[in-house]
Amino acid sequence: MRYFFISLVVCLLHLPVTTGNVLAGKYYLSVQPVLPPDQIEQSYRPLANYLSRKTGHDFVVVSYRNFLTYWVKMQKSKDMHFVLDAAHFTDYRVQRKDYKVLAKLPDTVSFSVVTSEDNFVFEMEELISKRIATMPSPGMGAVRLNEMFPNPVQLPFYIQSSNSVEAVNRVLDGSVDAAIIPSPLVGSFEGLNTVTSTEPVPHMALSASPEVPVDIADSVRQALIEAQNTEEGKQMLGELNVESFEEASPDAYAGYADLLEGVFGY
Repeated sequence: MRYFFISLVVCLLHLPVTTGNVLAGKYYLSVQPVLPPDQIEQSYRPLANYLSRKTGHDFVVVSYRNFLTYWVKMQKSKDMHFVLDAAHFTDYRVQRKDYKVLAKLPDTVSFSVVTSEDNFVFEMEELISKRIATMPSPGMGAVRLNEMFPNPVQLPFYIQSSNSVEAVNRVLDGSVDAAIIPSPLVGSFEGLNTVTSTEPVPHMALSASPEVPVDIADSVRQALIEAQNTEEGKQMLGELNVESFEEASPDAYAGYADLLEGVFGY
């Protein structure tokens, strides 16, 4: 009998501790794939490390090959505990997946159609029947690009790129005529000409899955909002190259999921 109880205690000590459906102590932080996976992981690791220290839980950055993979993964919602991404996806998860918006990056963000300085284009009509590099639908760039060319007989040729860096490199090496990328990235490259920029939308928001316990979600929200007031937080924000995180509500993103109409799986 003694050995039975000893064996039982050993087995209990080795059982995983769970909270709801989420493995206690480990949470995945997914980021929309606007950059190559290695750059996503490197760029947002300071955020994950900061949240790990502030909450006492282990946060791991998850990246994706492209928006098609990301969208399919979003349908299942498995292991997408916290997600930092664009307005239309944020609203979609609030409406369809019961996610909770915790905080957002300041201000708004738009997308820009760019060409090389050696290939000046002044009007979007000049790009009809031309090659435009874009990340796959339902990424915001592809969605906005479709809005710019509503006539099905007057379209450019869409050349799919896995991320914004690849799209810009194709512009610069001349293999495409233009690309659509997040406007904040334009200044990171030399030799680009901006043709037009889209209407701005609320900047990326961090939202939490309903699988995440309320107290954990609240601690993440508080850590982000207060980051600008501490040295540790300021260091993290500096590494992300952002000024702060700010309060956010689902109302700020309401309606943007409509941009996904016509996308498979919506």
